[in-house]
Amino acid sequence: MNFSDMLGYADIQQLSRIASVYRCECNGHSKNDLIQSILSTVSRNDVFEAQISSMKLEELRFLNSLLFEKRDSFSLEELIARVQQSKFGEPEAEKVKAEAQPKAKPSRSRKKQSEKPEKEAGPRDMIVRFKHQGWLFNGYSGTNRYLFQVPNDLRTRFRDTLQRKFAAGLTYTDDPQGYREEQQLLSEDIRQTLHFIYHNEAQVAADGSMYKRFSQQLLDRMAVREEFPSKGEWRFGYGRHFHHYPNRMSFIYDYCSYMHYIAEQNLILSLTPEGEARLASAPLGETEQLYKFWLKLYKGPIPNLLALAHWINSLAERWVTVESIRNVLTPFIKPFYYDDANRVLDQRIIAMMVHLGLLRLGEHAEHGLVIRMTKAGRAVVAGVSLEENDRMFLY
Repeated sequence: MNFSDMLGYADIQQLSRIASVYRCECNGHSKNDLIQSILSTVSRNDVFEAQISSMKLEELRFLNSLLFEKRDSFSLEELIARVQQSKFGEPEAEKVKAEAQPKAKPSRSRKKQSEKPEKEAGPRDMIVRFKHQGWLFNGYSGTNRYLFQVPNDLRTRFRDTLQRKFAAGLTYTDDPQGYREEQQLLSEDIRQTLHFIYHNEAQVAADGSMYKRFSQQLLDRMAVREEFPSKGEWRFGYGRHFHHYPNRMSFIYDYCSYMHYIAEQNLILSLTPEGEARLASAPLGETEQLYKFWLKLYKGPIPNLLALAHWINSLAERWVTVESIRNVLTPFIKPFYYDDANRVLDQRIIAMMVHLGLLRLGEHAEHGLVIRMTKAGRAVVAGVSLEENDRMFLY
């Protein structure tokens, strides 16, 4: 439902709170007057953008997590989890610095104040603020679950407003001197993987990974060259076999396992009937399947991956510098153990979107690394099936 529809279902108490936030001058005892005044005020771009500009970073992160979901209802537990994910915490360096500072002995006049520290706002407080601004509405579903919704038209306005805000900080360029893209290469290397397993008795260890000899032979067949992880390197979180294989090869292997293309029998890898069918021909819509699997596989360490992919899709329709994209998006990327925000952006998001054929990565003589979405990438991220289009997206 749209904002006006949800206002119609809201009770007069919630309408009064929303009108108070926007400082609407109207008859507070008339539901119709409240609704008309709220709609008139919120429809003004200056008021709406002022509300966005006044938001704290963690509030923007929470809002960002709601903007690109196809579903329109969220439980209270889901919203609380998203609020908690939006709190990245104090950087470790700042903690050490704060702890190193000498602590002054509190005076008697301040003793009572220090005994009652200010209570930190909890997740429910942010949800309540969003309700009071009219950005979240709540009610019961048919299963008696208490659910919250974001008005559809406000969600669109949020995206448009944030896109203008983000784009203002970006550096767009002309065509780079050279660029790399990998459209269709991932699908071809899936076929190479299945072909190798079909024609070789690839042995696996007790932990499910191929012995190094077979892994190296398979890696040598692939279109994109990678180095194996160094011995003792701390790797986890991005797939079942991420600690055994290079990033892209690990993704391919996990995808083949997820699709039941390969099976392990007596410590030997073999193809399943589904794998033999895939070896014969690639299924329709495989690019979309690979994109969805990437979101599924990486959403643990990167909970807001869907939103980040959509922002790159929106902001990189033209060649744009990686550095300016970094400045805009890293505040929304939570570090994951050994991966800081920059590494997550470079290796887990941009590099994987290049592997998936969604992005081009170029080298500009003046501006350094630049990226641009492919037409196929824009279609996939927007949720459009490539097979539904009359022409192939090759450029």
